[in-house]
Amino acid sequence: MIARAVAAGTLLLLAACNQLGGGNESDRPAAAQDFPRADRPIAPIVSTRWSSEEARDRVNEAEDIMDRAGIRPGMSVADIGAGEGYYTVRLAKRVGADGRVLAEDILPEVIEALSRRITREKWDNVSVRLGAPEDPKLPENSFDRILMVHMYHEIAEPYAFLWYLSPALRKDGELIVVDANRPTDQHGTPPRLLACELAAMGFRMEELIPKPTAGGYLARFRRIAARPDPASIVPCALRN
Repeated sequence: MIARAVAAGTLLLLAACNQLGGGNESDRPAAAQDFPRADRPIAPIVSTRWSSEEARDRVNEAEDIMDRAGIRPGMSVADIGAGEGYYTVRLAKRVGADGRVLAEDILPEVIEALSRRITREKWDNVSVRLGAPEDPKLPENSFDRILMVHMYHEIAEPYAFLWYLSPALRKDGELIVVDANRPTDQHGTPPRLLACELAAMGFRMEELIPKPTAGGYLARFRRIAARPDPASIVPCALRN
């Protein structure tokens, strides 16, 4: 069921180019300079883990999220902001030998540590990739599901990032976002703001599910429109 309350709430989101934060364009990555800045704070990356794996497994976090996301054996899945690999290895087990998991992160030291874990634990259906803050660098038309767990609020260039990510989804693929329902500078993303930013990039929220055991909510998105011209994107701003 489509989250109608969220869809209605997006009407409260005002898109305003002239309200973008300041900053020197030369300080932005070249691949992001054609896109607007987010009209909201960006949370800093403070940790590669949201909680301990043992604590998360005690509340069945990953299994529940994968069930809700419809992840099945044989699928191809991307784990964006993979960190230490909590979801990566559990996704690998779920999709099985006929499936594939790509684990992406933007920190070289995190990717190196995760690569060692994947090798040590012999997850032959997993590959790792170093992305960029403005571009996850995913292969086109490759994934049934793309997961972003407790990291959306840390994306420094969300409009560029989503624009480059979009072609990686297969026709019937879904983008799955797990985050906390609080302001972005408090390491969360209000669902209305998330829905607005994704809508600006051609995605529609299909479902919003409260997930207190995962620290917030799960949102499912499908791509329903082509990527916009970067110059036409008007950033979303949440106003009280």
